Amino acid sequence: MNIELKEGFTQVCIWPACVVVNNQTSEEVKREKIEMFEALMFEKFKTRVQYLEEIETYPDLDQEGNTVKGTGGRVDLFFAVHNEDIGRFAVPRLGVGIRWIEDTLAMGNYKCHIYPDRVFKYVGWNHEAIKFPESYKSETNKRNVIKLKTKKGGLI
Repeated sequence: MNIELKEGFTQVCIWPACVVVNNQTSEEVKREKIEMFEALMFEKFKTRVQYLEEIETYPDLDQEGNTVKGTGGRVDLFFAVHNEDIGRFAVPRLGVGIRWIEDTLAMGNYKCHIYPDRVFKYVGWNHEAIKFPESYKSETNKRNVIKLKTKKGGLI
């Protein structure tokens, strides 16, 4: 289930291999870490953010749909940027590898299905550049059932 975006926060970002609270057991510790992350983002980038979640990536699949050994398992951070801060954050974010979700999921960029389909619900713009999986609206579909195809019929 996706985290609801607070009012004024519409641009979702992905920071690959960035861990804030993953595997923290105490809710109090999790809240502290989230607050520290949000404060750090304001301090370093003068940008208000809303921590959303961390997602462990699925392994890549080969053309036959088999798991590629040694892939997957990376934890990626999802967070939203306040609408008024998007402009000031747009360029500095690139220096640390933060990407707009729309860029990450765009056709040609999203070659391996490494996130659950539900993350497509975070997309806020550039819908024409994204090939949404048919099942992205259903959180119960299994990843292996999804076959994303290009116009030529190959896996993307």
